[in-house]
Amino acid sequence: MALKLYFHPLASFCHKVLIPLYENGTSFEPVVVDFGNPDSAAAFKAIWPMAKMPVLVDEERGATVAESTIVIEYLDTFHPGPVRFVPADADAAWRVRFWDRFFDFYVHEPMQGIVADELRPQGKRDPFGVEQARAQLAKAYAVLESDLGDRTWIAGEDFSLGDCAAAPALMYGHTLVPIGQDQKRLRAYYGRLLMRPSIARVFGEAQPYFHMYPLPDKPVLTPPSV
Repeated sequence: MALKLYFHPLASFCHKVLIPLYENGTSFEPVVVDFGNPDSAAAFKAIWPMAKMPVLVDEERGATVAESTIVIEYLDTFHPGPVRFVPADADAAWRVRFWDRFFDFYVHEPMQGIVADELRPQGKRDPFGVEQARAQLAKAYAVLESDLGDRTWIAGEDFSLGDCAAAPALMYGHTLVPIGQDQKRLRAYYGRLLMRPSIARVFGEAQPYFHMYPLPDKPVLTPPSV
């Protein structure tokens, strides 16, 4: 098959790329990377020495594409489907890219920092860093609640790259800093994400792996009440 995706079903940045693949029904070969298996890890590092997932390999074009945002833009350009994830209109495009960066930097990154700290051995943890990360998540939620208005999706009425970034970031973030009961716009938006068929499929496939998530509160896939 022309496209191979190296990923893990529990990994949030991998979810971000699976969503557009499922949205457009793009054919690809899934290759699950298991860092606990030396052969699997070595095979992946031979593909991408930085050993960060996801990575898309396009055998027909001879391209190895890393970093989730770049993978989605690559798919938009070279393997387009009915849904375009970055609009052709320049003004709309920068807004979509802004929200992609917002979720990656201000929701995804602190969320992963908290999870990573949980995996550290005793004596090596960073309580102050975790406190800062939780505060960053809360601040990001407040910005989202204030900015969403009556938009269906993060950048307007069209599902986009920004929403692909939002879904896994909020799904895991909600287990660490729950979206507030008073944040009705954000709760409703998160609910719409969970109901999107492509996202429901990605999270449904991840669910058997949720027992590996190191925090006591596991992801819940039912939309929050508004």
